[in-house]
Amino acid sequence: MTDAPSPAENAATEQVAQLARAARGAARKLALLSRADKDALLLKLADALEADASAILAANELDLVAGQEAAVPDSLLDRLALDQDRLAGIAQAVRDVAALPDPVGEVVRGSTLANGLQIRQVRVPMGVVGMIYEARPNVTIDAAALAFKSGNAVLLRGGSAAANSNRALVEVVRRVLAEAGLADAVASLDEGGRLAARALMRARGLVDVIIPRGGADLIAAVVRDSLVPVIETGSGNVHVYIDAAADPVRALEIVLNSKTQRPSVCNAAETLLVHAARADDLLPELLQALSDADVVLHGDAATRAAAGSLVVRPATDEHYATEFHGLEMAVAVVDSIDAAIEHVRRYSTGHTEAIVTEDRAAARRWTSEVDAAVVVVNASTRFTDGGEFGFGAEIGISTQKLHARGPMALPELTTTTWIVEGDGQIRT
Repeated sequence: MTDAPSPAENAATEQVAQLARAARGAARKLALLSRADKDALLLKLADALEADASAILAANELDLVAGQEAAVPDSLLDRLALDQDRLAGIAQAVRDVAALPDPVGEVVRGSTLANGLQIRQVRVPMGVVGMIYEARPNVTIDAAALAFKSGNAVLLRGGSAAANSNRALVEVVRRVLAEAGLADAVASLDEGGRLAARALMRARGLVDVIIPRGGADLIAAVVRDSLVPVIETGSGNVHVYIDAAADPVRALEIVLNSKTQRPSVCNAAETLLVHAARADDLLPELLQALSDADVVLHGDAATRAAAGSLVVRPATDEHYATEFHGLEMAVAVVDSIDAAIEHVRRYSTGHTEAIVTEDRAAARRWTSEVDAAVVVVNASTRFTDGGEFGFGAEIGISTQKLHARGPMALPELTTTTWIVEGDGQIRT
């Protein structure tokens, strides 16, 4: 026998139900908008974000101060922080979404049957999307813009560490959408804490899909507890493998960029694998460059032997399984590409896996045998990103294999319906 819900649980459930019903009504209106109407509102939103920059950044500063007082990790503060450049980038991403083709109404496939029936599979909005995410204010706008362009309403449950930032951003979005009577197409569950998130996950029939975005613990909790269907976005235990045939200059640039360009994000490299044939000539240079960039290194015995006097701490299985979200990296020497692939199979979260090699056969093996949402040859792992892929923005990187995989943008926020047109046919 289960305990009766508490008053707080009942209040959270009612709050989500009210917002979801309003969102569903807005989604029906949104589905009737033309691409031109949607794009015009998105461009107004981009302008409004820039016009309200001072208020948004002031709200963000409150979150940063609270985070510093609570001694949150630097990696979290980096994901949380906004400045003029980052806010301008968020606004530009909205403009990029406006410039993209509208997926709604796209014919995926179709044919005319022998009996004259015309059938076609057409993209349509999902309806109401729930987003549960951590301290990433840019996700608030990315999710709102992508959901709106694809004809969906969205309910946002951001992390408490970004509460002030998210509140300020959602206020801007709702103000712009209110001009078209669509304010309820975007709403935030900024009260209720975990109870609100739980109520969102239990709102089956009111919410069509939940997309979690954040660390492994958050994603696992949503997948485990949600009654609403979930599109699983994965944590990024990302590898870069330096093959025996790697170009040394290219290898150095790719490793440094993958690890240090922005170490707090999910497409940053967490483990470096180096073929034993390059342990003497290339690995010491890679370790020195990473150390010079303030990366804390954990390595196996062969890595520590190649490091000489450089400090490399002993690596454990836990290090190889960790998404560090910061300037920290695990390193291992492998005897072959087979050993590298086996290491990836054991520890990868299926996000992004890269090889650096001039051997085409090795590259083909990597792309054929490594199971990940994104497999990279001779490029930085940091390119696993909706904006970098030309999608304008992304709502997350899906690491599952159903419905969507990889950077999720406009088409991935739609489902399909079959339209069948006839002129009186009946089945015999």
